[in-house]
Amino acid sequence: MEKTVSAQEPVQIGLSRSIHLVPMDHVDGFDIRPGLYETNGATAIPGGVNFTVHSKGAEAISLLLFHRKADEPYAVIPFPKNYRIGDVYSMIVFKLNIDEFEYAYRVEGPYDPAKGLLFDGSRYLLDPYAKAVTGQSQWGIKPPAGRQHYKARVVKDDFDWRGNHQPLLPMEDLIIYELHVRGFTKALSSGVAHPGTFAGLMEKLDYIQELGVNAIELMPIFEFDEMQDFRQVDGKTLFNYWGYSTVSFFAPNTSYTASTEYNREGNELKRLIQACHQRGIEVYLDVVFNHTAEGDERGPVFSFKGFDNNIYYLLTPDGRYYNFSGCGNTMNCNHPVVRQMILDCLRYWVTTYRVDGFRFDLASILGRSEDGSPMGAPPLLQSLAFDPILGDVKLIAEAWDAGGLYQVGTFPAWNRWAEWNGRYRDDLRRYLKGSEGCAQLAALRLMGSQDMYGSQGRTNASVNFITCHDGFTLWDLFCYNEKHNLANGWNNTDGTNDNNSWNCGAEGESDNPEINALRRRMCRNAFALLMCSRGTPMFLAGDEFCNTQFGNNNAYCQDNMISWLDWDRLESNRDMFEFFQYMIRFRKEHRVVRAQTGDGSCGFPDVSFHGVTPWRDRPFDSYDRYVGVMFSGWERDAGPQVVYVASNAWWEELSVTLPQLPASMGWHRAVDTWQAEQSEIPVSGLQISVRPRSVMVFVGK
Repeated sequence: MEKTVSAQEPVQIGLSRSIHLVPMDHVDGFDIRPGLYETNGATAIPGGVNFTVHSKGAEAISLLLFHRKADEPYAVIPFPKNYRIGDVYSMIVFKLNIDEFEYAYRVEGPYDPAKGLLFDGSRYLLDPYAKAVTGQSQWGIKPPAGRQHYKARVVKDDFDWRGNHQPLLPMEDLIIYELHVRGFTKALSSGVAHPGTFAGLMEKLDYIQELGVNAIELMPIFEFDEMQDFRQVDGKTLFNYWGYSTVSFFAPNTSYTASTEYNREGNELKRLIQACHQRGIEVYLDVVFNHTAEGDERGPVFSFKGFDNNIYYLLTPDGRYYNFSGCGNTMNCNHPVVRQMILDCLRYWVTTYRVDGFRFDLASILGRSEDGSPMGAPPLLQSLAFDPILGDVKLIAEAWDAGGLYQVGTFPAWNRWAEWNGRYRDDLRRYLKGSEGCAQLAALRLMGSQDMYGSQGRTNASVNFITCHDGFTLWDLFCYNEKHNLANGWNNTDGTNDNNSWNCGAEGESDNPEINALRRRMCRNAFALLMCSRGTPMFLAGDEFCNTQFGNNNAYCQDNMISWLDWDRLESNRDMFEFFQYMIRFRKEHRVVRAQTGDGSCGFPDVSFHGVTPWRDRPFDSYDRYVGVMFSGWERDAGPQVVYVASNAWWEELSVTLPQLPASMGWHRAVDTWQAEQSEIPVSGLQISVRPRSVMVFVGK
């Protein structure tokens, strides 16, 4: 129950000191006083609410108070001129009950688009530091024309985190599982009580734990407007389904909750994170700081544009928007004001939600200067790398952008940032389908991409993946030569054409048993190599049971069975699920695959590559389609460990000689993707046969 404090009563702040927060002015029936200038956003305090907002170019700002769900304010409270210090406006309004109002701002100032100034005192603007956004809690409901629906609520931060222990897993021990909160459980086949929500995902945590995953990466969960670019195509409604278009950086997407959380927005997400931590699972957020949903000069003005358009966005000399994001605008991330907001945002998610890491969408934009050029040592990236509150969280960059900047292997890192290794994806895909000239690159990727990161001493930089949300699923990678995106409404022009996929002999689903057997083996090959590579593996949710998007490689707008996981496929592909389980367990049991454990063992180097005969002393030739990689090390409890990965991307069987082990050891075959079921068996001698398009893994014991 809210405590009512007399306007003249001293208010206790903290445990050791008392500040007399008493009204100093009376405006339109409200008692007010200057606020807490270093506390951005709206914050409940004993006796009232503190509102702090800033703008460099504004001439006046007014606070608007709304009754819940109302379109027009019941009160307008201008910030008195003497309440402005520098560019910051701060005001405490007494005797406000946070359960009874929503709020927005009006910002007055010059309007000159050519100079990037878009001030308009008639607009209702969303607080850039809003902790909850109203009007978005029902998925797919378009507000009536002209209705102002971007307002904010004050959130009670009273969640009980007692007993929460974050796993703090090393990068090399992670198995990252990328998923879309809504699509993961939205289909009826998911069998959950709360489909498409944080609560629905929580119902599946036992499954995720059974699979062996120890980190989940959630596609965007910041508040976004799924109705942006909403349209009808062939009778189906298309949405901004993925959510890569942020409305509010500090607010969780309320349409992902099973129930409305008035003034406690985020509690369901917090319960999910807490439940993950109890299972030893870390939680990462896919964050989109490179652009916002305000778009270009044709887009709406609902927040940042109205506060300081020429600060928050990269603008051309004539006031238009640079578009390095491909989405209309680009955030001016290295401006000190924007840089501070991003840092404040990440700190908020770490301290208030206990988030374990972040994947930064189009992160190369975060390293661009105010004129759009790449910076050698971007202040934002450096400040995030060394921030003490972020000291334990994972920072993972998508090290490219839509403006042509590609920094995989060269992203400014300070030995702190990891990268989505797009070269791993491309090189492994080409090698797996048998393309010429790919064996050497595949070997380098399996060995940890030392050609990219070794000279920098970055041992945990590479996040290895073959599939992610962007592109084909693993099953579709071996079912389609071409993208099939007609359902997106762009005449199949959207999505990449460079898929490095192979349909195994027929485009799309097939009833040919030989083709289907080959496809399943190709999926096993891909996952076996992923789990036997140095670096941090990541895969797309549903790949473990051959989920399909029917050849759509850009399902950003598909809120239907194209994007939703079909859990019926889990039962029909149970053997694939069990193979994924087996390979994840194998990786966890053999640290020598995950990380360097010393100077090798048995006189072998830490990592080495081999041809059909051992100890290849020169790079692979262009015609080679066999790659052997051996990892060697010493485990304190297990003694010497040796793992040999034999990969045949050729369409014929190969005779291979394994390296000679010391007399006290022998080879055991642990993996053979030619068959669905796996078991460990001893090998007699050194000569083995690796069947066409298959992977075998051997362990020296």
